[in-house]
Amino acid sequence: MMFSGLVREIAKVISLDGSILSLNAKYIPEVGDSIAVNGACLTVIDIFKNGFALELSAHTKNMLAIERLKDKVHIEPALRADSRLDGHFVQGHIDFIGNITEIKVFQNQTHFFIQAPKKALMLCIPKGSICIDGISLTIANVRENNFELILIPHTMQNTLFGSYKVGMKVHIETDMIVRSIAHMLNKNNFSVYQNKLEWQINDMLMSY
Repeated sequence: MMFSGLVREIAKVISLDGSILSLNAKYIPEVGDSIAVNGACLTVIDIFKNGFALELSAHTKNMLAIERLKDKVHIEPALRADSRLDGHFVQGHIDFIGNITEIKVFQNQTHFFIQAPKKALMLCIPKGSICIDGISLTIANVRENNFELILIPHTMQNTLFGSYKVGMKVHIETDMIVRSIAHMLNKNNFSVYQNKLEWQINDMLMSY
């Protein structure tokens, strides 16, 4: 399944009972549909009045910041073959959990600084794409321990980012193309190329 990283709706969490997540939403899917919830691809298992239920596998629960599946969440149905792509290709697979360490407001833009594991930062490219809690965003800068996002008022007003605070955890899905290249290099034990890639990335970061 593929997504675009554009939020369809902000849904209300009814409950998370074991592995079953129930949401109140205007969007009406069908049983078996894939829905990205805060960026995680989940399967619809039941439809009821004003909402639907999805099931989380044990693996998915271990990869998520479960405390974020409370109150409100971003939802996006899977792309159709004829869908318009305004964000970037997103798989709905959470790679890492990040932590918001700083939020700064400058005129009409809000800067978010997100601390992430080194493995995540190696897959982050300045001006490249990243998916945070199901939202397709552009990385402004990458530093030793974090990366920076710059959000415009429209994003702040139409997503849950407007309510985010320092200390909150976020779901991170890195760009699938960058991730695929890194995986192939590692799989084939191209250590020389990996080191060269790391040097090039570090040189790139130093230039910003």
